[in-house]
Amino acid sequence: YLPWWRAWARRFPPEDIERAFDLLDRVGLGDFATRRADALSGGQRQRVGIARAVMQNPDLVLADEPTSSLDPKTSVEIMELLAGIAAERSVPIVVNIHNVDLARRFAHRVIGMSRGEIVFDGPPGDLQDSHLMDIYGGEGWLE
Repeated sequence: YLPWWRAWARRFPPEDIERAFDLLDRVGLGDFATRRADALSGGQRQRVGIARAVMQNPDLVLADEPTSSLDPKTSVEIMELLAGIAAERSVPIVVNIHNVDLARRFAHRVIGMSRGEIVFDGPPGDLQDSHLMDIYGGEGWLE
């Protein structure tokens, strides 16, 4: 939302700088504000991405595999963070995720697709193994 030259010159309004630090605190990275992003862990980088997205005051957040390559504990923390931000700011978050357990735990609505077609659309509690076989194919992996 700023002209490119202001971002390039690092001339940000003071209220934006304050808000950025507040968001870093909100995502648990206040102590890492001066560190380079390439020195952060995968989970910390995801948190930076969430803060960057929220900084833009979006009407909608699209999160593409926000937990990929993260350990199970950090995956839950990231999903809790997204759910909390969605609730606090009344911003819907659309998550593309292949982790069925996380989808069941955090989603209000699940849409499952296979070959470009919707094969399930409903609350996570209604998602059955038969739907998962339609979505992902095969049988032995559900055991």
